[in-house]
Amino acid sequence: MSRTLVNVRPADVADASVLRELWTDILRRGTSEEQVADVRRVIAECESRDDRCIAVAECDGEVAGAVLLMATTLSPLNLEPTVMAVSPHVLPVFRRRGVGTALIDAAARFAENQGVGTVATAAMASSRDANRFMARLALTPQATLRAATTSAVRAKLSARRSATGRRGSRQIDKVLAARRVGREHAHN
Repeated sequence: MSRTLVNVRPADVADASVLRELWTDILRRGTSEEQVADVRRVIAECESRDDRCIAVAECDGEVAGAVLLMATTLSPLNLEPTVMAVSPHVLPVFRRRGVGTALIDAAARFAENQGVGTVATAAMASSRDANRFMARLALTPQATLRAATTSAVRAKLSARRSATGRRGSRQIDKVLAARRVGREHAHN
């Protein structure tokens, strides 16, 4: 099976609507118009900076996928220079045509141009295909990103405080006693 020729280029403002469609599951909640405005803002920011770029992949003149590329550090604490390939997405009708490979290749070229020796990306934990694809390209898991609303975190913290307050140190004493008993049975 021959692959379709994939062309990769920088995004421009005219791509905002299709990029909103492509990234709809990761954009902030809001109306379609608000999301398009957000994407336009990101495109404008990328156009004004040398350390950021949105790479758009096209098949036969149609936008097939995109990725936001950012020269940054691996984390705020690990200052290893890294190019983050943020949200590489391929529209479903263009999958298995080399679009994802072209996007990651664009990330590697961007990293080389920036003088950066590491490329990092993320895939949804539930996306088996995306995670397998990234693994085949030598991208290994480094962390698990978890997110929740502030109110949900507050509710869970409050519930934990309430439960701990009622049980106090007696619960810890029970856990330690159970471990001691387990160790004693293991040695016998």
